[in-house]
Amino acid sequence: MNSKLYVGNMSFKTSEAELRDAFGQFGSVTDVYIANDRETGRPRGFAFVTFSTAEEAKVAAEKMNGADLDGRALNVNEAKPKEEMGGGGGRSFNSPNRRAGAFNNRY
Repeated sequence: MNSKLYVGNMSFKTSEAELRDAFGQFGSVTDVYIANDRETGRPRGFAFVTFSTAEEAKVAAEKMNGADLDGRALNVNEAKPKEEMGGGGGRSFNSPNRRAGAFNNRY
């Protein structure tokens, strides 16, 4: 396990300081990042919390998964590198199905 945790199902009003306090009881929190929407700047409901050791992160994940913070039951897991997440994320307009007229043959 690495020392970075994904924290999901967060309340939009949860602050960085509140996350540091909640997770800090399980070890030394070195970084907190709350994801914000690029266009609106509003929180997206998830964050990443990094600990100084993997052992601290493991204990925090076990204790905080399902715990209530600001009225929401948190979903806490080990953070996965972007390469392992899969799903592709963005649209590819280079695929054969994106050519002109590709959807005209449905009926």
